Amino acid sequence: MAKPTNKPLPIDAPSRRRMPILLRHAWYGLNQAFRRRIASIGMTPDQFTVLRTLLEHEDSGLTQSELTRAMASDPNTIGSLVLRLERSGWIHRAPHERDRRAYHLKIAAPGRTKYKQARKIAIALQEELLAGWSDDKREEFLTNLAQIAERCRAVAKAR
Repeated sequence: MAKPTNKPLPIDAPSRRRMPILLRHAWYGLNQAFRRRIASIGMTPDQFTVLRTLLEHEDSGLTQSELTRAMASDPNTIGSLVLRLERSGWIHRAPHERDRRAYHLKIAAPGRTKYKQARKIAIALQEELLAGWSDDKREEFLTNLAQIAERCRAVAKAR
């Protein structure tokens, strides 16, 4: 009779949890749930993220390039998002004081109102997803997730 071994499974064994697919499923599920919940106010998750990011950097303002980096996105995606948000009156561009090619992006009053509506929905969704966990466990999870995100960015830059 063969003796059972305590040898760990390979990191990519089919029976193991694998980070890439788990992160993909988590992001996709979260994005779809949020998309459905904010559709009634006429906003998308990406638009929410732009508005949130602009509010978080309101004191200094962001250029379109800085917004692209802050959102970990690509210039074309951010360019079309900014154009749609500007046309909707949710943001506006102000000339950059030192770079004639750049503009500071600022949130406009209608964008601030939309953001506040969507933020309530976002908070409720996060509460629902983390329900049943203690405050300590929530913080630990979010800290670990932030560390994973940072490591992924660092590894992507290094290669």
